Amino acid sequence: MPLNRPVGDPSMEHLLPEAWLNALPLPWLNTLVAAAVAIGIALLGRWIALVLLRRVAKSFVFAQQLIHRAEPPTLWLIPLLALQTVWTSAPDDLMLINGVRHLNGMLVVAGFTWLALSCVKAIGEAVAIRNPLDIEDNLQARRIQTQVRVLVRCLNVLVLLFGTGLILMSFPPVRQIGTSLLASAGLAGLAAGFAAKPVLGNLIAGLQIAISQPIRLDDVVIVEGEWGRIEEISGTYVVLKIWDERRMVIPLQYFIEKPFQNWTRSTSSLIGSVFLWVDYALPLEELREEAERICKEIPHLWDGRVCVLQVTDTTAKAMQLRVLLSSADSSRSWDARCHMRERLISFVARQYPQCLPQLRAEMSSRTVQPEREGHEAPTEIARQPPV
Repeated sequence: MPLNRPVGDPSMEHLLPEAWLNALPLPWLNTLVAAAVAIGIALLGRWIALVLLRRVAKSFVFAQQLIHRAEPPTLWLIPLLALQTVWTSAPDDLMLINGVRHLNGMLVVAGFTWLALSCVKAIGEAVAIRNPLDIEDNLQARRIQTQVRVLVRCLNVLVLLFGTGLILMSFPPVRQIGTSLLASAGLAGLAAGFAAKPVLGNLIAGLQIAISQPIRLDDVVIVEGEWGRIEEISGTYVVLKIWDERRMVIPLQYFIEKPFQNWTRSTSSLIGSVFLWVDYALPLEELREEAERICKEIPHLWDGRVCVLQVTDTTAKAMQLRVLLSSADSSRSWDARCHMRERLISFVARQYPQCLPQLRAEMSSRTVQPEREGHEAPTEIARQPPV
């Protein structure tokens, strides 16, 4: 049946169809119209604020990233805040108003959580823009980006825990669960729960890596015999890009508990070694001059610090030569070593082919004389200097 309308309140009767007036109570219609007006005003204010903020933030990288990341969550959060004001002002005896208020409140908390996550991500992106990795000397940039990325992921976990706890606390039956989640947002609550020990261990390892920095983004490391660069550091694992384009995924705890090689811990400069086996008859001075000449013809690979040729080992058949040459980074060092090895082998094969390693034998027809009886005169035994 049509509802009885007050005689002195014809405002809605001229604005809405008769079917709508008969389907909904008049207080709800007034509330919905107020909600629609509030949403329109909120969206208009958001648009004006974004236009003004974009003009002000043109010269600031952080502000630009913050505005860019805050646009999607504020598109929902600001209207929800306006609706919450309308629902709070509505009469308490309105049908289903308490459920609507509760639902809108949870959506507001979810919107603020989304906005907080977006702001944290904007901070990480702004730091990455201000500290690019694609430069020659990127040690400081790698240090900063590693710390920021790990801390951003830890903050994301804490924000999600906090937002989930607030939503759960709005339900009286599960308020205790929400309180526990809020308590777990602190460092003291991270130790709770044996089942979550691996996850929490990786989280704590991530904080240790962010502070002490045994590894950083773009570091050159050797892990489990594999040479590669640190491509990604997440909240629980590290992605290692191996030289042949493979990827190795390693838990964060590995870099805290086990030894590994970091070739770029303090600097990217390296000293590479080249080994050659040659005959004793090879003139070493000429080979040293050739090694120095080869280094000077590759200034893009050799940094000019070290170029040394030494005899490091001998056997009954040949001697081992080692050439040390320095480079600015591991990639240049590898190329310089390969170039030096190829050119030295070509030089020896071209100039002194008889000095390549060879097997020596002596053919003789002499008969072996029998040993004479008696004892040889004692001789002094050569000894190494006292240690």
